[in-house]
Amino acid sequence: MGTPNDDLIAQHELEVMQGIMESKEQYRRIIKAAIARWVKDFQDNRIEINSVDDLRKLIELDIELQKDEI
Repeated sequence: MGTPNDDLIAQHELEVMQGIMESKEQYRRIIKAAIARWVKDFQDNRIEINSVDDLRKLIELDIELQKDEI
């Protein structure tokens, strides 16, 4: 068994990890919404093909956020 101090450290680390996971979930929701909006704007001809780099960046961010979930 650990000391009370070890228990506090473990609890703090758990809370930090939980906060990180919650933040990642929020970022993924934002990125998904941005991707959906980009696709809609593209379909409505509001985006020219030369700005596809924005979509690529959003997709790369989404993939990066998913890496730890696998």
